[in-house]
Amino acid sequence: MLERGRGSVGTVKTLRAAALFGAAMLGCDEQTAAQPEPELFGVPWGGGDDDDAEPIGLAIDLKNGTSAPLRLHAGARFFLEQIDISTVVTSAVDEGVKGLAHSGDFAHAPWLGTHFVEQETAQLPDAEGKYTRSRFYQGALWMTLPSLILLGQLDDDGHPIGLPITMSIGSDGQRRASDHFFVRRLRAIQRTLGCATPSDCTGSTQFEEEAVVELRNALKQTPSFALHPATAALELRWTANPLQRWVIPVEQETDPEYAYGFQIDVDVLTPPGPDGWFLPGQELTFRVTLRDGEGNRLHPEGSLPSYNDVIFGANEAGFQYYQGFFDPTWVFWRRKHRERTFIAHFMGPAQNVRPIHSIVPLEQILTEDVQQVATLEQDGLFDVWKVFPTTDGVFGGAFDPQHLGWAEPGSDTFSVQLPANAPPGTYRLTTKARRVYHGEDLAFTRTIEVQVGTAAPTSKTLETGNCQTCHTEGGSLSAVLHRNPNRGTCYGCHAPLGVEYDAPIHTRVHFIHSRSNRFDAEVKQCDTCHLTAASIQRTSKSACLSCHTSYPQSHVTAFGPVSSIYVGGQAESFSQCTSSCHKTHPSSGL
Repeated sequence: MLERGRGSVGTVKTLRAAALFGAAMLGCDEQTAAQPEPELFGVPWGGGDDDDAEPIGLAIDLKNGTSAPLRLHAGARFFLEQIDISTVVTSAVDEGVKGLAHSGDFAHAPWLGTHFVEQETAQLPDAEGKYTRSRFYQGALWMTLPSLILLGQLDDDGHPIGLPITMSIGSDGQRRASDHFFVRRLRAIQRTLGCATPSDCTGSTQFEEEAVVELRNALKQTPSFALHPATAALELRWTANPLQRWVIPVEQETDPEYAYGFQIDVDVLTPPGPDGWFLPGQELTFRVTLRDGEGNRLHPEGSLPSYNDVIFGANEAGFQYYQGFFDPTWVFWRRKHRERTFIAHFMGPAQNVRPIHSIVPLEQILTEDVQQVATLEQDGLFDVWKVFPTTDGVFGGAFDPQHLGWAEPGSDTFSVQLPANAPPGTYRLTTKARRVYHGEDLAFTRTIEVQVGTAAPTSKTLETGNCQTCHTEGGSLSAVLHRNPNRGTCYGCHAPLGVEYDAPIHTRVHFIHSRSNRFDAEVKQCDTCHLTAASIQRTSKSACLSCHTSYPQSHVTAFGPVSSIYVGGQAESFSQCTSSCHKTHPSSGL
């Protein structure tokens, strides 16, 4: 329906009809629903004194039909930036995701076409030594067909205030100019709990079935709406699931302590040498400061709150720590954007940046604060990272029944020991975090550069590129994920981890683009992203099987069966399989 117009009169008529449909669903009478077209995307009362203010990206998170109250700044203007919907039902029998068609928020959604795609088992066992297997499903009509989201405002009595804003989420399989969101991921997941081994779930009687909607990265900041003084709730409707009504309570803040927006300052506390650069073997100390959009501090200088204070406390400032313990994530398949790790990494020299193949062991993550990720001897570059408030506290606390690590406050400073043989060049400290504050869910990344052994800046021409061909507007690299357009800094955090083998950047890029039906190019045409033939010649299970879903029986015999949809196997997946085979790739263009 929407695909016919692409900005034409047909599209305008469709959106007008959708707005009237939404008005009817929200309970507007005929006179209200028939308001003039200029108010189609707005609120008729006019929005007050802040009509020209830059709108705030609004994030909505609905779980099992409900949402925590949204505290919104009174008089602010918003556009819809992110929608997360999750509904879970349980079963004692293995029925796939059929239970979702009978109960929960999606019981009346059209499930025709649902089919199993692939599965993965959690890398680590639970406290009882059992494993959890996740099976992923797509193809239901509510996942694939074009549809519209409608968001309206309600007063204390539940009456609508004006017309809703209307947004198209397009259809599965291709992106359109009329789409409002860059990321569109709709699927169902079955989790099998209590598996004896990663490959054996025989006898399990604990099953969770979940419908998941992830919409984010609005391509433009329109349509937007001004928060009406009488608004007490927002109401979300969706044409793909028209009998379901979601109501989100709203609390308006007239004198908020902080501003919207998020930024990170990073300072080098160690003074450089007389020539203006640092020396190999020197210890460098950095300070990280989190601020709101107007520069107000979000924590006292010198300290950071404990993990418990942020996760379970009031956390008025809104900055986040890692939450994967409570909200399981899978790359592409489930809510990876909500993991919320606050981390800094120091890497260099810039002319040596490349994928890291050494695995960071679990024991190291549980016992050390600053993690050695890559060494010059093994990986050709130096890299360390630190998770805030403390690395060992965050991850060690997950394995400690008393949560001792989670009670420890953190420092806003940390130190890095440069190796004695550090090559001269430019080294980069990259810090990324996320803030969830009064309806806004915002990531930010800051990179600073320091010179080691020379005043001359160094760099490297990356062997991949052309990302901006697809990543435009609200889907640009400066807006998606960590909001980090400097791809040369990605390797430092994205190394193989003993808690997360799928972490390497090549694994994630291959996996996401090969699974997405909205990737515009042929996945097998490597030169869409790879710029040199050499960049596709390091053959490993993680490189190949993060894109391919199988390999020949001869490879199974030589390298073992495919046991992970992300990297093919376990730790061996990061070793180079061969230096003599697979020098080319069919249809690669290289």
